[in-house]
Amino acid sequence: MELRVNDSKIVLVQGDITKESTDAIVNAANSGLRGGGGVDGAIHRAGGGAIMKECRAIGHCPTGRAVITTAGNLKARRVIHTVGPVYRGGGKGEAELLKSAYRASLALALENKLESVAFPAISAGIYGYPLSEAASIALTTTKMFLEEHSGIKEVRFVLFDDKTFDAFSGELKKIS
Repeated sequence: MELRVNDSKIVLVQGDITKESTDAIVNAANSGLRGGGGVDGAIHRAGGGAIMKECRAIGHCPTGRAVITTAGNLKARRVIHTVGPVYRGGGKGEAELLKSAYRASLALALENKLESVAFPAISAGIYGYPLSEAASIALTTTKMFLEEHSGIKEVRFVLFDDKTFDAFSGELKKIS
């Protein structure tokens, strides 16, 4: 499933983000850039020690921001690490922080002249963000960014399971 936005496209696929050959993949990182579970752990395991070495040198990434490293052994050229918010009921600025995580990641891709980027569903796993709301924020923020900026040709959302893919598909239909 895809949506064209100017000279770009947003594509939804179900799969394993560590297998993507886009210019960059986005890691749903923690603020200490220490690796962890879920997508973060999978990217660090698949990419090898070079990613963690660069993460240690960077040291920290605040919620809503993004940093970039090598991709180590991954097919992608770079890994953009962004920190999404932990969902605490929706009244603590979580939506703006999640939007910021997507915008910061896309801006970093643009700054580094990366034409394709693959995202997971940031904050929708162990950080507890409600899936349909996380999908809506992800897709709307990405669409708005692509309407305002040129240079990124493809943004892929690589969604791990049926439930996540279905939520993103439903939200993509709404904004198409």
